[in-house]
Amino acid sequence: MADGPWDSLLGAAHTLISVCDTVIISYFLFINTGHLILIFIALGEFVRRRRRAPFAGYDDAATSPFTPPVSVIMPAHNEAAGIAEAVRAMLLLRYPMFEIIVVDDGSTDGTVEALGEAFDLAEVEYVIPDDVPVRGAVTSVHMPRGGPVPLVVARKVNGGKADALNVGINLARYPLVCMVDADSILDSQALLAVAKPFADDPLRVVATGGVVGLANGCTVVAGRVVEPHVPRDTLGRIQVVEYLRAFFLGRTGWSKVGGLLIIAGAFGLFRRDALVAVGGMDPDCIGEDAELVIRLHAHLRDQGRTYRIAFVTEPISWSEAPSQLKVLARQRRRWHRGLTEILLKHRRMIANPRYGRIGLVALPFYVVFELLAPLVELAGLVLMPLGVLIGAVNVDFLWRFMLAAYAYALVVSLLSVAVEEYAFHRFTRWRDVWGALVGVVAENIGYRQLTAWWRLRGMWDGLRRTPQEWGAMARTGFGTDDPVKEGGGDRA
Repeated sequence: MADGPWDSLLGAAHTLISVCDTVIISYFLFINTGHLILIFIALGEFVRRRRRAPFAGYDDAATSPFTPPVSVIMPAHNEAAGIAEAVRAMLLLRYPMFEIIVVDDGSTDGTVEALGEAFDLAEVEYVIPDDVPVRGAVTSVHMPRGGPVPLVVARKVNGGKADALNVGINLARYPLVCMVDADSILDSQALLAVAKPFADDPLRVVATGGVVGLANGCTVVAGRVVEPHVPRDTLGRIQVVEYLRAFFLGRTGWSKVGGLLIIAGAFGLFRRDALVAVGGMDPDCIGEDAELVIRLHAHLRDQGRTYRIAFVTEPISWSEAPSQLKVLARQRRRWHRGLTEILLKHRRMIANPRYGRIGLVALPFYVVFELLAPLVELAGLVLMPLGVLIGAVNVDFLWRFMLAAYAYALVVSLLSVAVEEYAFHRFTRWRDVWGALVGVVAENIGYRQLTAWWRLRGMWDGLRRTPQEWGAMARTGFGTDDPVKEGGGDRA
């Protein structure tokens, strides 16, 4: 007896789901293997670096007249609670010559007034170059009255973080420009660390980024992290593991193979002439930090120049992370929206041999294993059980696969923690190591699925190009010796 239409449809569905499940299984194997390869590349780099002392050679750089001067740009929006402490901490950085430029992007909480009171600012006449385009007009410029403090404060009409950074680029007097978030905590050696590649290779290096750690749970004194710790809450512990695997080891690995696409907006150093050449930051893109780096790659490769974009692996910068799910959801949705917009904007570079490892390796990896990851993961959560229901997937096989996938992801995360401890041994208490291990286990139980959903929504936002604005994040400030408890970081 011939099969009916229902049987034919069921057979087609059986075949389709079976193929999809095979693709999903292969995908998870490849993505974890990719992370594993990057971890081992980073490990090789740390083995080489461990043969020399951390911050080696910085004493000479700190006193040398040949160390290039730096303009530090701090964009700020409603940062009155902690902006004065942040600037004071920046002024204590160990570096021979630098200036601090705070750009207030239309704050309504008295950010400029707080700085005025702390540093005795006076409004001054200042002719600002128009080297890069700016949307929000600068309404006033302020400097300390007759003092030696190298501080400039500009007040502008609200135009977003990227527009505020462009004002800072125009105001910058020095050849190197450091972009740093107002809520970031820098090690006293931070500028020396990111400037060292420029001094070592001045003709090729155009940008450097540094490690951004999580300040949650750490002891902060006078704007410095004096005791790094793992947060006590599970959400914070999971984010520590994420930062180690993706933002620390991942970027170290990509930098080593010449495929670094992201320098964290929380802390990065650039040649000013390179920023001017590409037109500064893109105010229409949420992920302005990553977009800038990719645009630099495109510009320099189109010109046929030999260049380097480097990643400094020493722990030199700290930022708050969200401690509430709703804040974390907004952050991850925003990040993935930014990634979507960036890859769409620079799609001509993807799989294009003209752009070398960036076009043939790094960008395709980000498309397949970053952009599409939430779609594949959520599809797997639907198709795997459906495959069991219609007999396309064996139940025993499904359980074995889930256990194997979980174990593989667990091994990758455990290696991330182990490699970080080998390289820097920042966590001196067993309680901190145990907290990181708890984060490794907890990450795969519900958290990954939640972040996949948030990221998928971010992808949809990016495709629809919904309006954007500064993220409203809680701040606690860094002026005390209390551990940071509330997360607000929106930029990693």
